[in-house]
Amino acid sequence: MGMTMTQKILAAHAGLDSVEAGQLIMAKLDVVMANDITGPMALPIFSQMAENVFDKDKVVFVPDHFTPNKDIKSAENSKAIREFAKEQGLSWYFEQGKSGVEHAILPEVGVVAAGECIIGADSHTCTYGALGAFSTGVGTTDIATGMATGELWFKVPSAIKFVLTGKPGPYVSGKDVIIHIIGKIGVDGALYKSMEFVGDGIANLSMDDRFTMANMAIEAGAKNGIFMVDEQTESYLKEHTKKEYKVYAADGDAQYDEVIEIDLSEVRPTVAFPHLPGNAKTIDEIEAMEPIRIDQVVIGSCTNGRMQDMRKAAAVLKGHTVHPDVRVMVIPATQKIYKQCIAEGLLDIFVDAGCAVNTPSCGPCMGGHMGVMAAGEKCVSTTNRNFVGRMGHVDSLIYLASPEVAAASAIAGYIANPEKVGDKK
Repeated sequence: MGMTMTQKILAAHAGLDSVEAGQLIMAKLDVVMANDITGPMALPIFSQMAENVFDKDKVVFVPDHFTPNKDIKSAENSKAIREFAKEQGLSWYFEQGKSGVEHAILPEVGVVAAGECIIGADSHTCTYGALGAFSTGVGTTDIATGMATGELWFKVPSAIKFVLTGKPGPYVSGKDVIIHIIGKIGVDGALYKSMEFVGDGIANLSMDDRFTMANMAIEAGAKNGIFMVDEQTESYLKEHTKKEYKVYAADGDAQYDEVIEIDLSEVRPTVAFPHLPGNAKTIDEIEAMEPIRIDQVVIGSCTNGRMQDMRKAAAVLKGHTVHPDVRVMVIPATQKIYKQCIAEGLLDIFVDAGCAVNTPSCGPCMGGHMGVMAAGEKCVSTTNRNFVGRMGHVDSLIYLASPEVAAASAIAGYIANPEKVGDKK
């Protein structure tokens, strides 16, 4: 029986010729990652298992959730992983000022690559599937185990095959596509399955689009999301990593629970309404409603804080000012992206429009800091979750959208169509 991309990667890392859905395996790990929330919790468990990590080049710590530290507890958490990284001689510890959001910085500096088996103590670790890797989020006990042994057990997932065709229209990005897909299959539509993206339409999606889509696979309940590797992926890998990597393609007779075709040309700018990422509504449906007035806009995060996202938001905001009733936070995902925004004049556009530009951090995404909301407030956000209380008060409301919809909404003061704000690109 043929195997999917994910199954081939897991079989290779388990030292097996083949695996099938539901099989329990022990697989070797290429990257084990934790952040300033999950890392400190894993350290006491790790200390009961080993004195040293299995490989100082494969264990990674990224303080990004509460950095710059917002209080004493977050400072202590960062201190714990900083000291551990130094004691262990880890090759990859990303200090504030030289770092960024974990799921943006790891691909940017070449820590992750195609064909790898990657775990992270953060649910959006599935981001790296954009590079053709198997990557998934796990708990702190599993992270401690991975740090100590370099192996972890997995139940091999079954898969859903998404065949992408066509070309997205203006103002349609990977964010719109993945919200459209989650709206179609539901937030549990891919529960413990691999979401595997193939088809000639992938060539019309940028790497940043793919990172966004793989990032939000977890919002459909998936174990992981993974894209077929094409010339664009290879070009990205050659530019960003020195690691040797292997490309895995699904067998022609691979078994899928379902095959879903998505014509990218038919996807419209799409917004996820509270309180689920699957509560999807197109901009056309929204324009037929009473205007949904907003208080806050967030442009950033591990989902949409990359360079292309910054450029798209700036293109809409250029020459406009933020609505007087709206506050806007723009958060480039890494220091490199921040510097590129400066070089391209994007920070001038953001500041002139009336946006606050914050240092690379997860910040407001999970109600951490720099953008916590009060009761009754509404936010259009390029982040990945809009659960109750996610960005602050339980009575606040979050609408997930693309950078262009977020920017247009910031100008209008309500959820707005980017096609009607700014010049078309």
